[in-house]
Amino acid sequence: MTSPIVITVAITGSVPRKKDNPAVPITPSEQIESTQQAYEAGASLVHIHVRNDDETPSSDPERFAQVQEGIRRHCPGMVIQFSTGGRGRDPSQRGSALYLKPDMASLSTGSVNFPTIVYENHTSFVEGLAGTMKQHGIRPEIEIFDLSHLHGARHLIARGLMDERPHVQFVMGVQNALPAEEHLLDILLGELRRVMPEATWTAAGIGRHQSRVMEWALARGADAVRTGIEDNIRVTKERLATSNAELVELAVLAIERHGRRAATPEEARRLLGLAPAAAASRAT
Repeated sequence: MTSPIVITVAITGSVPRKKDNPAVPITPSEQIESTQQAYEAGASLVHIHVRNDDETPSSDPERFAQVQEGIRRHCPGMVIQFSTGGRGRDPSQRGSALYLKPDMASLSTGSVNFPTIVYENHTSFVEGLAGTMKQHGIRPEIEIFDLSHLHGARHLIARGLMDERPHVQFVMGVQNALPAEEHLLDILLGELRRVMPEATWTAAGIGRHQSRVMEWALARGADAVRTGIEDNIRVTKERLATSNAELVELAVLAIERHGRRAATPEEARRLLGLAPAAAASRAT
């Protein structure tokens, strides 16, 4: 049998707007519908940002709750991951929805330059978010924008703020951060295996780098791939993606070219060390 691989769909993010691509889902109802389409196309994990009605980034727990409830209803078993990312959000509110106990939450373990801002993640702030995730039984996805961020994650393990098996995502192609260069993925992956050998991992390419980085990850036996309009609004240079589902369908084809298949939600949960869906729902 071919081995399963998790498909993560990052449906919205904090940057793209309707003017960039009309398919960007903004309202909770749009996000639920877009996620259901991606789920039916093969995605087993959804990464969620929420937006205000004017499309600006939001930390509103009520919006996170609406989206989570809708996804649990319409996408049985799908792994739900909240963003604690900082672009356009009040730092004090970045973990405000974690009490809702999603299956996972993103966690950046260090600061980095972005195109127009410094994405600031002070050590004490990161420790606070990690502690909240541990308190609520949320598995972190460590977002790696720099080699040092792997050691920031190792620090959290040493402090007892997370276990030895986080999910790690290498983010490549953000302007002023990690370039999308294949040899850098090998360096990062080698260091991950040295300092966190039990971690699962994926790599995300931003914008035009999405499909190329996905191919690199698949060639190296990644546990997951990531796609979605948050990272990339286009299918080709000339054509916008019509939906998150279309990008998931392209990911499924890439996976199949590498002799693998999209994981079911329950397989995704086992791969990532998460509770079965029924147990997760009872915990909230």
